[in-house]
Amino acid sequence: MALQVIGSGFGRTGTKSLKAALERLGFGPCHHMHEIVENPGQVVHWQTLAAGGDVDWETVFAGYASQVDWPGAHVWRELAQAFPEAKVVHTVRPEEKWWASFDKTIGKLMARYEELPLPPHIRDILTAWNDLAGKGTFGGVLNDREVGLAAFRRRTEDLHEALPPERLLVFDVAEGWGPLCAFLGVDVPDEPFPHHNLRADFWEVLGGEPA
Repeated sequence: MALQVIGSGFGRTGTKSLKAALERLGFGPCHHMHEIVENPGQVVHWQTLAAGGDVDWETVFAGYASQVDWPGAHVWRELAQAFPEAKVVHTVRPEEKWWASFDKTIGKLMARYEELPLPPHIRDILTAWNDLAGKGTFGGVLNDREVGLAAFRRRTEDLHEALPPERLLVFDVAEGWGPLCAFLGVDVPDEPFPHHNLRADFWEVLGGEPA
């Protein structure tokens, strides 16, 4: 199964909601960081990549019809090339809201994860994430608002420069089903658009927010 949808949006832009939406629309299973948390065997792919090695994308995403969230979002260029028929959905949200959420979740986690009682595979994927997106996207600075917002804006600019308009949807999950279904060429479901992964949900997966 080749990826049909590639998600390039940063974490904390509604990626868990998009995952649920894509699966509802028939583009599932959808790969997300939560899939790695639940499947420790996936970590080695990202460790290999973080160490400068090569991976086979068909193998990494075997069994998945779509991908959203980090760490996959970090390699959107490679995935767009490896799966040339796939469409790219780039999730965004108002940038100040994104930063406020990122700072209190991913940013806080990365500053503290080495001291938290996490399972080894979660610690390993966070280390790999830091080597990939933490350093590659944010220059290793995860606690500076201006650095974060600059990276957030730059990703959208890079996508517009790299991809033809018909292959890219810049999407705020607050827009609901309409733009997403039109872009993917599917019918709009007769049910509310899913909304998941509030701040409390983020920390619950990791055993609770540290003090």
